[in-house]
Amino acid sequence: MNYRHAFHAGNFADLVKHAVLTAVLARMTAAAGPLSVIDTHAGAGLYELDSVEARKSGEAVEGVGRLMADDTAPAVFDALKGEVRKLNPSGDLRRYPGSPLLIAGALREGDGLVACELRPDDFAALARNLKRAGVQTLCTDGYAAAADRVAARGAALVLIDPPFERGDEYARLLECVRGVLRGNAAATVVIWLPLKDLETFDGFLRGLEAIGPARVLAAEARLRPLDDPMRMNGCALVVINDPPGVEQDAASACEWVVRRLGEAKGRARTWRL
Repeated sequence: MNYRHAFHAGNFADLVKHAVLTAVLARMTAAAGPLSVIDTHAGAGLYELDSVEARKSGEAVEGVGRLMADDTAPAVFDALKGEVRKLNPSGDLRRYPGSPLLIAGALREGDGLVACELRPDDFAALARNLKRAGVQTLCTDGYAAAADRVAARGAALVLIDPPFERGDEYARLLECVRGVLRGNAAATVVIWLPLKDLETFDGFLRGLEAIGPARVLAAEARLRPLDDPMRMNGCALVVINDPPGVEQDAASACEWVVRRLGEAKGRARTWRL
């Protein structure tokens, strides 16, 4: 599976991921002290929804397009909707913010972001899109950077949102989590995962339980039953050391996405490992 950001910008999975990410950021920046953030697979940071890649999938129309048209969407989407409006002042939906742009916009003076992207073309765009104080862009392996650079003390947030192009992606993801928590056991880690079949997801959760973080929240938005492993049937977020209140935020985001964008047999749920 290739989940390169440009092809899927603004789709249902981005709505779940970015709603929860902005909720985590709001709660962490409300606390005293500086926040250190690492985005392991940052992509380009900003996406043109009329690009060849975005038009090939057309997923933004059924994702952020429907969200922006819904004035009754829950408050967990407010920050994301506000950023989308800033990028599209004319009202036409042409641009969509990636995770690093949302993170950078939420940071306070004294906070910092390290945004990693290994693809040279996406990194060049990322470096152009994130020229601001407190932000460092690296053309490097984000898994290794997260484990090496996580702040040993203080508030730390790591976002892991890989493209799932490699056969060993889940193993590398778990090793990254292990390294991050070894460096800072209190770090908050937000992990995005596709939902194709139940066994792959359950296998990842078993691997995470073997690492043994004390506080783990899982949330999933299944648009349809997991009976076709060749399709992305939904998405999941796993949040390690989630700030208080994020469980309710995640539930609200997943429930709206499934209710408004899913099929009749879709399901949303949150639970603790």
